[in-house]
Amino acid sequence: MLRPRGRRGEFLAEIYSSHPGRADHLEQVVLQLGERRLPARLEQVWYHQGRPVLKFSGIDSIGDAEPWTGADLLVPEPERARPREGEFSHADLIGCRIVAGSEVGKVTGVEDYGGAPLLRVETGGGREILIPFARAICREIDVAAKTIRIDPPEGLLDL
Repeated sequence: MLRPRGRRGEFLAEIYSSHPGRADHLEQVVLQLGERRLPARLEQVWYHQGRPVLKFSGIDSIGDAEPWTGADLLVPEPERARPREGEFSHADLIGCRIVAGSEVGKVTGVEDYGGAPLLRVETGGGREILIPFARAICREIDVAAKTIRIDPPEGLLDL
C-alpha cells in the first residue's frame, strides 16, 4: 500500500505481480504494518493514472485508512496467482538455503528493480549479500526442498 487516497478510505497501491490485472481478482487479503495485521475483504478496485486504487470493507474514511499507510498487502495462499512454468514467486524463494558446494546462507528477501531480481541472502556469519536470480548463477531451484544451488562467478560471494 502506498497511501490513502480520497475521503472514502481508499488506498493508492503498488501491486508487485507478474500477472497484469492481478488486483482485479483479489477478494480476501491481509493488511500488515509491522506487527499489526488486519484481515480485509477487497470491496472495489479501480485505476488512477495506471495505479490500482483499493477499497476495503470496514475502512470507510481517511481516518480509518491513515493508520494503515505504508502497510503491505498480503495475499493468502489460496488466492495467490500461480507462477508459470519456470517462474517463482518471491514467497517461494524466501527461506530457501543457498548452496555453492557448502551452504552460503538463507534468502531473506527478493529485490526487483526491473532487471534480474536479486536474492537478499544472510550468510551464516550474519553478513548480507545480493545474488542475481539468473539461470547463469542459480543452476538448480527446488522450492519444495527450499534449496537453490548456485554457481557464482569469482568474487560474487566476497562482495
